[in-house]
Amino acid sequence: MRVITGEARGRKLLTLEGEDVRPTTAKVKEAVFSAIQFEIEGRVFLDLFAGSGQMGIEALSRGAKSAVFVDSSRKAVDIIRKNLNTSGLYDRAKVLHTDSLAYIDMMTEPVDLVYLDPPYGTGALQKAMEKINEKVKKTGVIIAENSEKEDILNNYGEFVLDRQKHYGKIKISMYRHKDYV
Repeated sequence: MRVITGEARGRKLLTLEGEDVRPTTAKVKEAVFSAIQFEIEGRVFLDLFAGSGQMGIEALSRGAKSAVFVDSSRKAVDIIRKNLNTSGLYDRAKVLHTDSLAYIDMMTEPVDLVYLDPPYGTGALQKAMEKINEKVKKTGVIIAENSEKEDILNNYGEFVLDRQKHYGKIKISMYRHKDYV
């Protein structure tokens, strides 16, 4: 797993080990960042259920002003910190060892871009979507990664489904404020 482009281009990133770990594939990562490439620079990126942190690191590498990484696993948080050091992007990052749903409740400042990749089939995605839409700027984008078998609504609050793509068994859904679709 590597950073695709930007200031940390080509840097190798560590990933978590284990059967329940499924890092976002390079194909999916490339598609996501291709879709939002002109919306990253100078913006705040929130990587919820961050795992290795590769999505937030890619955003930082492509010019995001800052990124917040949230994961409840101590091992994941340690990997994120190592990956931020390796990529040289730690100075614009905040890494939090906490539950992603609890973090959403604690947020006081809105963010621009959100990437959600919770464990599939647990209901965490739906719970997060119900909460996060109130914490994203009107001009922002919410990106959800989930199993193709898992249902996701067409709108959450004032954020509506803008596009949805399938990559094998993975589904990527992008939501934008109803005034910006």
